[in-house]
Amino acid sequence: MYQQDSFWEAFKRGFMRMPTIIRTLIAINVIVFLVQALFGGIRIGESSVNEFLLTWFGFSSEFTTAVTQPWRFVTYMFLHGGGFHLIFNMLWLWWMGRAVEEGLGPRTFSVIYFGAGIGGVLVHMALGFLFGYSNVIGASGAVYGIMVAFAYMYPKMPIMLLLLPPIEARFVVAGLIAFGVLFVGSGDGIAHLVHLGGAGFGYLLIKAHYKGVDLSKFVRPIEKIWNPDLAGGKKTKKAKKSPKNKKMYSVSDVEIVEETSQSELDEILEKISKEGYDALTAEEKRKLFDLSKKN
Repeated sequence: MYQQDSFWEAFKRGFMRMPTIIRTLIAINVIVFLVQALFGGIRIGESSVNEFLLTWFGFSSEFTTAVTQPWRFVTYMFLHGGGFHLIFNMLWLWWMGRAVEEGLGPRTFSVIYFGAGIGGVLVHMALGFLFGYSNVIGASGAVYGIMVAFAYMYPKMPIMLLLLPPIEARFVVAGLIAFGVLFVGSGDGIAHLVHLGGAGFGYLLIKAHYKGVDLSKFVRPIEKIWNPDLAGGKKTKKAKKSPKNKKMYSVSDVEIVEETSQSELDEILEKISKEGYDALTAEEKRKLFDLSKKN
């Protein structure tokens, strides 16, 4: 007799099917939020847990603090001001981020995510004198960067929004950015400059990737600290030549091109399917980029 999985088993299976980085980011954000929600009111000396977290891990626009406490450039992304703030960011990250991470690989995805988050607060610092400085928390800047990357990679992908017909991704993301521009300096308590800065840095990073820049190189030295093998410590075995695979498909927006280049392209795509995009050498990534442009 067939026995249905429990809710917990179904939830765990679905969660584990998420791409690695998105799964990790969502887990950390939710855990931190639960700490804020459940233990935020507990007193630690003269301040509460929430006050302590915001004081020491939220991003401060004060220049001296930002320079002397650089961890804030990253830690502020894992703090949220409320349940809706968290849900909004995590849903967009899940909806659009999955295709981006699967298309680019976890290392490149991480660079775009954290690069957009850091870039967002840099813009906030640079232009704050025009609209007022404030402390910042939340993953919105990083998420906006991923949303722009998604729209760049899949511009015509239909997005279903509440009570609206399907709208192409490029228009959805452009609309969200336009709203951000309109409300900059509105005093609504939302760091619109961080959103716009994150979107801008996300665009620059995804464009650099498609121009052949190896963004994953910024992650490999960090990985090498705890595991040299993950950072390419072991030499990759030379791929054996294989016959043309008619069922092979490409990742992202790469398309099958000239017949004379088919065998070479198949070898690269087969390596991606087995080891991921980040496993490619710089030369293989260049060839893949060149072949995709021949069409």
